[in-house]
Amino acid sequence: AYDCNRRMADWIVASGIAAAEEVETIQAEAKQEAGEAARRAYRAYHDRVGGLVSQLTALLKSAATAYPQLETLKKCLEEVEQKRESLRFELLRIARQAYFSLPGKDDPAARDLKKFIDAERNEGSRIYSDDLLSNSPRSPLKVAVQAPVYSEDAPMKDGFEILNACFDANFEKYPELFAFGEDVGKIGDVNQGLRGMQQKYGEERVFDTGIREWTIMGQAIGMAMRGLRPIAEIQYLDYLIYGLSPLSDDLCTLRWRSNNQQAAPAIIRTRGHRLVGVWHSGSPMGMMLGSLRGMHICVPRNMTQAAGMYNTLLQGDDPAIVVEVLNAYRFKEQLPDNVGTFTVPLGVPEVLRTGTDITIISYGACVRVAEEACEKLEDAGVSAELVDIQTLLPFDLPNTCVESLKKTNRVIFLDEDFEGGASAYMMQQVLEKQGGYRYLDSKPITIYAQPHRPAYGQDGDYHSKPQAEDIVDAAYALMQEAGL
Repeated sequence: AYDCNRRMADWIVASGIAAAEEVETIQAEAKQEAGEAARRAYRAYHDRVGGLVSQLTALLKSAATAYPQLETLKKCLEEVEQKRESLRFELLRIARQAYFSLPGKDDPAARDLKKFIDAERNEGSRIYSDDLLSNSPRSPLKVAVQAPVYSEDAPMKDGFEILNACFDANFEKYPELFAFGEDVGKIGDVNQGLRGMQQKYGEERVFDTGIREWTIMGQAIGMAMRGLRPIAEIQYLDYLIYGLSPLSDDLCTLRWRSNNQQAAPAIIRTRGHRLVGVWHSGSPMGMMLGSLRGMHICVPRNMTQAAGMYNTLLQGDDPAIVVEVLNAYRFKEQLPDNVGTFTVPLGVPEVLRTGTDITIISYGACVRVAEEACEKLEDAGVSAELVDIQTLLPFDLPNTCVESLKKTNRVIFLDEDFEGGASAYMMQQVLEKQGGYRYLDSKPITIYAQPHRPAYGQDGDYHSKPQAEDIVDAAYALMQEAGL
C-alpha cells in the first residue's frame, strides 16, 4: 500500500495530471521494457561466457595433452565441462589454478593459458574498477601547468590574502562558482580567505550555513551534479568526520557506480594539521585515505600552493578536498601576478631542498617543520633532501620520491597523523609501489603524532606533534647506524 511508485501514481491521478488508464498503460509498458532489457542483458552476458567456456576448454585440453600426468589439469577440465552455467570469475579462477599447476611457464600451453588469464583480468579491471576518477580531457590531471609569475615589486601578503585574491579572481571568472559553509558568508570564513566575497558577489553565491556538516556536503554534491561549481567548507578538519558519510558513500562513488555517466566535481575546503586546540588541530589523513578513494586529496604546504590547487581543480571535472594549513594564514607569502590563473599539478611532488645523505618526505604543515630540521642538520654536516608530495591522492605520479632515494639511500617519512596512518601509506607507496626498497642502506623511518588528540597550548603541541628536534634525532640515529 505504501510502495513509492504506487503512491506517486495515485498522486498523479488525484491531481488530475493523468487518468488512471493512462497511468496503468505507462506502468505496463515500463514493466515490459524492463523485462525485455533484463533478458537482453542476460543473453549478452551468457553469450560472452559461452565463448569463454569454449576457449578455456580448448586451452585446458591442450595443456592436459602436454602434461597428461597432472591430475589438477584433469580436474579443472572436468569442472569446466560439467558446469551448465558459469560466471566469469569461476572460469578465471579455474584458469589460474590450472596455470599454477604447470611445471613450466614457457611452453606454448602455459603461454596461451597465461594470455587468457591476463585478458580476463584486464577485462575484469575495466568492467569493475575503471572510472573511479575522470579520464576525460577535463581531468584535473590534464590541466596545463602554469607557474606563478612575480613582478619585481610583487607585495608580501598574509597567507589568507593570497587565497582571498585567488577566490576573488575565480568568482569573477566563473559565474557558476559558489562558496558556503559555517561562517563563510558574512565574515568571510574564520581565517578570512573569503573576506569581502559575499559583499562583492552576493548572498546567493557566498553564504553561511548551519552547524551541520552532513547537509553541507549534501548541498555540494547536488549542486555539482547540476553543473554548478561549489566550494563547500568544513570549518576544521576535525569536523570532517561529521560529513564523511556523504563524501565516502555518495560523492566518491558517483562516477564509478554510474559507469562514468554522472559526475559531481565538488571542492571541499577545510583546514587543519596543527595549532593549539584539541578539536582544531587534527590531521586524520589515514581516515581520509581509507574512505575517500574517488576524490583527490590535496595537502598544500602554504596558501600559494593551495591557491594553485584551487585554480587547477576549478578547470577539472573531479571532486577534491583541499586541507589548508591552519597555522599558516598569517605567514607572509609573495602575491603572484597571476594569482587567479597559475596552477599546481596534482600528484607532482616538489623538491624544496636538495641533499645527498637522507631524504625527508612530507606534506602540509610538517613541511615548515622539516625545513627547520634541515637547517639544523646542515649545521651538523648532514645533507638532507626535502620532498613535499603536495597531494596524497594521487601520490607522486612521476616517482620523484624514489629518484631522491636512489641518491641518498636513506629516508624519513614525516607527518602528523597517527602511527600507521599517512606516513605508513607514503612508505608503502615509495618502498613497495615505486620499488624504493632496492635503494635502502638503512631502515626506513616514519615520524608521526602521538596516539591522542593534540593537547592544548604550545606545550601540548610540542609533546603531541612532531617537532624539528624529533626529525634531527631520527636523522642522527640513521647516520650513526651507518657509521657516518
